[in-house]
Amino acid sequence: MPINRRRKPRIGLALGGGAARGWAHIGVIRALEERGIRPELVCGTSIGALVGSIYASGEMDRFEAWLHDIDLKMIVSLLDIHLNGGVLRGERLMDFFRKQFGDQLIENLKLPFGAVATALHNGAEVWMRNGSTTDAVRASIAVPGMFSPIWRDDQLLVDGGLVNPVPVSLARAMGADLVIAVDLNSDDFNRLMRDDIQTEIHDNPSRSWVRKVQDAFKKILPSRDPSDEPELPSVLDIMAASITIMQVRITRSRLAGDPPDVLISPQMSHIGLMEFHRAKEGIEEGRQAVALADPHLRALGLIP
Repeated sequence: MPINRRRKPRIGLALGGGAARGWAHIGVIRALEERGIRPELVCGTSIGALVGSIYASGEMDRFEAWLHDIDLKMIVSLLDIHLNGGVLRGERLMDFFRKQFGDQLIENLKLPFGAVATALHNGAEVWMRNGSTTDAVRASIAVPGMFSPIWRDDQLLVDGGLVNPVPVSLARAMGADLVIAVDLNSDDFNRLMRDDIQTEIHDNPSRSWVRKVQDAFKKILPSRDPSDEPELPSVLDIMAASITIMQVRITRSRLAGDPPDVLISPQMSHIGLMEFHRAKEGIEEGRQAVALADPHLRALGLIP
């Protein structure tokens, strides 16, 4: 009589949004692999979709090597600023990724992959699991007001973080028995609105693109007497802080209703949402967060 062996659980990885903080996802993936944990499927929202697509395509080594070489000058060169639909078009950035890392069909990636976006006309959550990987990522990262929306399958799509910032539900729908989720915005948002943020923007010449965007907004916003009230943060900082607050609230609600089996929460509030050049710090934070989650991984029998 054959022995009934228990099937090994299928592990899914759900990577949350968080702009530049998303490089922590790389540290999380590396640390999991070092512990012998290799997810069999991956999904993501916003920057989580970008990193997840790189992992699913098998290009993580080359991508991480590229990240260690980027600086602010390179980041600025990839930003195409305009005010029609969003501050940034995003086309220059995605064209760069197509040339550097290719654009496979999602169904041809080495791992099952899914990305989350939001349909702008009705607020529906959209799961993208086929077609162009780059187009799916571009839709998932389209933060309202920051990146222009994108048309895909006759729908105008924006950032998936509006409806599902940490897509545990998608990972389960893709067949995960056990979900490891990564939340990048769990440690408050004190970095976003700190008192010296305006000084940082004005004194750092490498952030001239931020000033350019601010100047553009000033042309369309009503003027005010600067003596009337204390100086406000920049439009971009207010926008980023507002979106983060919204995503934190939505994440708490979604995770309460559909909790992952393991929640990994890198401490990322010291890294600004647009500080993409701080990849090394972000990756290390991801590694440290996995170390803190070791008791949970051990309790599930994923590590000895």
